[in-house]
Parts: sequence; C-alpha cells; structure tokens
Amino acid sequence: MTGTVQGLATEALGPTITIGEILVEIMATTVGDGFLEPQSLMGPYPSGAPAIFIDQVSRVGGSAGIVASVGDDDFGRLNIERLARDGVDVSAISVIDKPTGSAFVRYRQDGGRNFVFNIAHSAAGDIRMTDAARALIDRAGHVHVMGSAFAIPGVSDMLSTAVASVKARGGSVSLDPNIRAELLADASGQALLANILAATDLLLPSGEELFVISGHSDEAFATAHLLKSGVSEIVLKRGRDGATFFSPDAHRIDATGFHVKEIDPTGAGDIFGATYLTCRRMGMAPDRALVLANAAGARSVTRQGPMEGVSTLSDLDTFLASVTTGVPA
Repeated sequence: MTGTVQGLATEALGPTITIGEILVEIMATTVGDGFLEPQSLMGPYPSGAPAIFIDQVSRVGGSAGIVASVGDDDFGRLNIERLARDGVDVSAISVIDKPTGSAFVRYRQDGGRNFVFNIAHSAAGDIRMTDAARALIDRAGHVHVMGSAFAIPGVSDMLSTAVASVKARGGSVSLDPNIRAELLADASGQALLANILAATDLLLPSGEELFVISGHSDEAFATAHLLKSGVSEIVLKRGRDGATFFSPDAHRIDATGFHVKEIDPTGAGDIFGATYLTCRRMGMAPDRALVLANAAGARSVTRQGPMEGVSTLSDLDTFLASVTTGVPA
C-alpha cells in the first residue's frame, strides 16, 4: 500500500485520532481498601485512557486529535486546556450539559486499586457525532481504538464509521483491546471485536488480552492466528518486563524493560502504545520504536498523575542516557 510502513500509514496521510472517554482522576494519598471513611485526596488530574494516549501522540511528535465530550465545568476545562497546550486538536471535544467524567482511585497494600467511576452518567458517557467530529475523521490518517470505549453507548458506531473512512483513504488502524469480559459474553460484542480486528493493522494487547481475543492459550499460536487473519504487527506489552514485536514473516523482537521506582502506573500502557505507534508512523524501525516505547512507559510511572509522565523524544533520549536496561535507575 502506498504511503505505509508495514501497514501503518505515515504521518503525511493525516493525524492519529481516537474516540473515547475524558475524565479527571482524583487519588487518595493513603494506602487502603476503598473509600468508606473520610481521607485526604489529591488531584484533579487530566485522565481517561484515550486522552492519555492522544496527549502522548502529540508530545512525542505526531499530529493528533480526539473525539470526546466533557462538561461545562472546571474539570472539563482542565482537560481541554491540557490537551490543547500539548498540541492535540481539541476541536471535536463537545462541551455538554453533564458533569465531566471522574475516577476516584485508592491503592491497596497488595498494589491493586479501588475505583469509584462516574462515566455512564457523565459527559464521558455521552459522546456525540458532531460536525467537528466528522471533519476530524475526514482528515485522519490513523484511528486508534481503545477497547474501553466500546462500553459507551453509540461509540462503537462512531468508531466503525471512523475506521471505514480512514481505511478507504489508505489509512491505518491500531487496537488496544482493553475490553470488559461482559462485552464479549454476547454475540453483538463478539461481532464488534471481530469487525475492528478485521481492520486492525497494529494490535497492542497486554497479558491475557492476547489469549482472550485470539481464542488460543499459547502465545505462539495466538500471535500466529492473529497475524494470519490480517494484522500487520503485534506488540505484546509485558509491563516492567518490556515488550515483544511479532510480524507475519515470523520476525520477533524482544525488548527488555527499564526498572525504575514506580510512583503511579496509571496510563503507562497508553503512553507506551502512543509512543510505539507514533514512532512507527514517523518511519522508525520496530526495534527502535520498542526501545522508545519501553522508555516512555517506564518514565511515565515515575510521575504522579496519569498524564503527568508524557514524554517528548528529547525527554526519552535523556531518560535512556540515565538508565540501564533491567537495572534500577
């Protein structure tokens, strides 16, 4: 396909866009089991997986835009101002008469997290196809699909429209399959995933997601099955252990992660994926893109707040000069 790098459209074709939730995140400052008593909090921080992803696309040097909805409130303004400041096209963010979505988070002793979300009854759960959204879709070169957005009413249809439009112009699609198990329990959810997978050029699963969407419990069989179905490349995210690239010609690249002092892991996978995708769209080889994506993911967890650890290429070069693979910084 003209204007592609192994299936991914180059930056020249148009911006990377995504459709999904924008939230604020408010965190407990103490470790414990939930929110059953008064406690100190910190935030609000700009958040939402699609927002974190698209902010990093722009920060690392890509052209980027998002279709989303926020409320006419301080939380909505906080998010729009942050995304715009970092270079994201915010023209397709609707401001509507509902509160901006929110997530309250508290870490447990075991490292897990307790959440209190307001998405379904917030602006984040009421994303609309506006004229501005259509205009952004019409000039996009790549669509990134976040599985979390499938649960928002109407977004699956918007994503299907965006994917069809971009693919018709020679553009490309990536999928981060962070999909709720209940969504795949019925035929409509399975059909939705199958339709998106059929158009996917880059797949970015984490852990068990690879097995869930492939139907195979063996990594080699799972990746082979998905690549045979038409996916151009798979990057399996392994957290602090790094990541692995797979391609249809049986080419495999393992990239070791960077051990750093973790402060807040929220958004690290989104920042990893955004960095890898954008580096590939800018023409970098998979091995270099993996190193930079691992660096971006590692650097992000050293900052408090899901969007506070986004990085420029210069930031990543500085980080790489200061750490050694597999050795604490």
